[in-house]
Amino acid sequence: MNWIDLNSQEQLQNIVNAEGYSVIFKHSTRCSVSMMAKRRFEHDWAEIPEGTPVYYLDLISHRDISNAIASTFNVHHESPQLLLIKDGECVYETSHSEISAEDLAEQIV
Repeated sequence: MNWIDLNSQEQLQNIVNAEGYSVIFKHSTRCSVSMMAKRRFEHDWAEIPEGTPVYYLDLISHRDISNAIASTFNVHHESPQLLLIKDGECVYETSHSEISAEDLAEQIV
């Protein structure tokens, strides 16, 4: 699997309009906790079902998109943060040390 850089409002709208599952990983490049969560998530990447789009948001560079995510999906801003979107709605959200590819995969049916 590969990260898909989330760097435009248009991409976010495409996620909202998509059928099925999409994942958004919000990452702060200035935070050691975020770096550890990202590394652990990548280590267990194989747990995520093949074909699931996984978006990476550098929220330092794209704070406007991070704010739009919070507003669009009615979630409190966290960093790092992992969201599972299904048919345009956030069905699972977690942050910090609770981020787990295994736990995420269990949510995808």
